[in-house]
Amino acid sequence: MKILRFTLFHSSINFKMELKGRVIVYSILGCPHCMRAKNTLQELGVPYTDISLDKFPHVRADVQTRTQRRTVPQIFFNEKHIGGNDDLQTLVSNKEDFAAALEVLKTTSPGPDAPSIPDPSTAVKSADPGDFVCEPDEYAELVQDLRKSGIIKDHRSGLLRSYKNSFSGKDFVDWVVKTKQLDRERAVEMGQALIDKHFGHHVKGGELFQDADIYYRLLEDDDTSALNSGSSDCDPRSAGALGEDIRKLILKIYNSFLSSDGKKVNYKGIGESSEFEQYIRLTKELVRVQIVEASREEKLAFFINVYNALVIHANVTMGPPVNLWQRYKFFNTVRYIIGGYEYSLQDIENGVLRANRKGIGMFTRPFGSSDPRVKVALTEHEPLIHFALVCGAKSCPPIKTYSSEGIYEQLKLAAESFLEGDDGCQVDMGNKTIKLSQILKWYSLDFGKNKEEVVEWVHKHMAESEKRSQVGELLSSKNFKLSHMPYDWGINS
Repeated sequence: MKILRFTLFHSSINFKMELKGRVIVYSILGCPHCMRAKNTLQELGVPYTDISLDKFPHVRADVQTRTQRRTVPQIFFNEKHIGGNDDLQTLVSNKEDFAAALEVLKTTSPGPDAPSIPDPSTAVKSADPGDFVCEPDEYAELVQDLRKSGIIKDHRSGLLRSYKNSFSGKDFVDWVVKTKQLDRERAVEMGQALIDKHFGHHVKGGELFQDADIYYRLLEDDDTSALNSGSSDCDPRSAGALGEDIRKLILKIYNSFLSSDGKKVNYKGIGESSEFEQYIRLTKELVRVQIVEASREEKLAFFINVYNALVIHANVTMGPPVNLWQRYKFFNTVRYIIGGYEYSLQDIENGVLRANRKGIGMFTRPFGSSDPRVKVALTEHEPLIHFALVCGAKSCPPIKTYSSEGIYEQLKLAAESFLEGDDGCQVDMGNKTIKLSQILKWYSLDFGKNKEEVVEWVHKHMAESEKRSQVGELLSSKNFKLSHMPYDWGINS
C-alpha cells in the first residue's frame, strides 16, 4: 500500500513501514510539542499525515469535540485518540502497548469513525508578509529635503547643555515659508505632523511643535542602541496591521529554525537567513507605528508578539545572556523604538502589559506619571501574558504568536498548554504538594493575594485532566503545600 502524501499536508516520507491504517497529527506552525511528536514518529518509521490547524481552522471544532482538548498536537491512530505529545511518549515507552497499536495500524483500515483528511481546496491561503507593498509617506520626502536644508546642526543652550543634530522650531518654520511658499501657520502644522508621525521629536520629550527657539531632532539622529534604529519611509500603519505581519514573519522564521525535536532554536541559522533580513526591515516600521489609540486586544497581541520577536532578534545579534548580571542587562537594555519611544523588554512586560506594575527587583514603576508611554500602557494588568512571553530560556513557555482577534482565547489556550506540562505544574498527591513554575511566584501578585488564590487561579485555567482534578481535590481539602520548581535559565539554542 502506498504511503500517504499530500502537497498541503506535511507527511512523513521515505519510511519502510507500510500501514493499512492512518496516523493523523493535528498541529500548528511553530509548536515545539508538535515537532517533538512528529520527530518521534519519524524516528520510529511510522508514516503520518500532519494536518495544520493554521491552514484548516474549520477542522479545529471537530478536533476539540473528538478529543475534549484544545491543545496541540492531537494524535489519532485510525479512530483511536492517542492524545498529545506526552501521551504519545508514554505509549511509545510501553513496548507491548505500542507494538499492539502498530499491529492494528498495519492490518486495519480507518473505520467510519476515524477523522477524515480535509479537502485541500478548503485550506486557508494566508498572505506572506513579504508580499506587503510599502505605501510611501509624503512627509518622508520633506525629511529628505530638511536634511539638505543646512538647519540641522549642533545647538548650545546655556553654558552646559548641547543638542547634537538638532534644529529649532523657528528655523524650521523660516525654511518651510521660504522653500515651500507657505505661511507660518501652515509651517507649524507641518512641524507638528513630523512629531505626530514620529519622524522627529522635541529634544526634551515634549509633544507640541512651536515656532520658537526650541529644539527638535529627527528620530534617526538620536543616539540610541535600539535594535531597530533608523527610519522607514512607509506610511505609518496601525498596530494591528503591522503586528499581524510581524506575527506571520517571526512564526515563519521560528518554525524554519526550530530543531526537529522542538527543543532548540538555531539562532545562528536565523541570523544568516534572508527571512531575518526581511524581518529587520520590517522592524523599522515599528518606529512610527500608531499604537496609542489601539484597542486593549490589539495592544496585547502586538506587544506580546513584539516582545518575543525582540528576544529572538537580540539573541541573534547580541548573543544570549549567560549569567544573572547579563540577564538583568538584557531585559533592561535590549530595546526597540515603538511609536517614537524606546521600550525595553522590561518596559513592554511591566510597563505596558502589566499596567505599569513594578517588575522583579524594580523599586519604581517603569513609567512615571509624565512619561508619554503611560498612554500606551494597559489600564488593567493581564495575568495570562505570563504564559505567552518568551525569555529564550528552557523553562520559558514555548513561543507562539498571537492575533488581536480571539486574543483571550489564544492566551487561555497558552496557559492551559503550559500548566498541562511538567514545566508549569506538578502534583504530588502522596505528599499533598503542588509545585508551580517560578513564574507564578515571581508574579504572584498578578494571580492572587495568597497561595490559595494563586492555586485557585491555576485550577480555573487548567484543561480538564487528572492533574486538574488532583489540584481541585487538594484545594478543597485546604491542606496542601505549595512549592516552586527551579527555573532553568539554560539557553534554548
